Amino acid sequence: MIGRLRGTLAEKQPPHLILDVNGLGYELEVPMTTLYRLPSVGEPLTLHTHLVVREDAQLLYGFFGKRERDFFRELIRLNGVGPKLALALMSSLEVDELVRCVQAQDTSALVRVPGVGKKTAERLLVELKDRFKAWETVPSMFALVPNQPDGVAAVPVASAETDAVSALISLGYKPQEASKAVSAIKDKGLSSEDMIRRALKGMI
Repeated sequence: MIGRLRGTLAEKQPPHLILDVNGLGYELEVPMTTLYRLPSVGEPLTLHTHLVVREDAQLLYGFFGKRERDFFRELIRLNGVGPKLALALMSSLEVDELVRCVQAQDTSALVRVPGVGKKTAERLLVELKDRFKAWETVPSMFALVPNQPDGVAAVPVASAETDAVSALISLGYKPQEASKAVSAIKDKGLSSEDMIRRALKGMI
């Protein structure tokens, strides 16, 4: 099992990235909450990882913190929850927000996640309640995405919008929903990460 990787961020194409570890490029899929915290391409990066081995593929998932990785593992242990749905849940809501939903048995935020209907949300909350008795919410250190450093050129709008729409579609949103959510963002010159974050908040 590959539990952690440390290297250089070589490529970032939401929701995928490539981490260069001593010349070997690892392709990982990450939740949007991890994507928001990534450094610039070319910067050092350490990710906690989870490897899923299937008959037709070996898939590596990366998380900024160990707590997020542990949460992902709890989710995929549930009946009917695979990595794709787990990433969609973690992309739409921060871990602490999901924990609060479980503690309060509140389905309202979960049902807005693609692939989660009312019955599924209720089942997830019931199954997670006992597992999360020991989990506590903690103040988020990464509630906001840092501004672009001085001297760093903004991402071209067309490219950022395309990346944002593609990322939302990969999470399970319909193309029309993804395009509408991104188009509704009034601010221009944002990075794809900022667009994804704002679009998801608008959907939730």
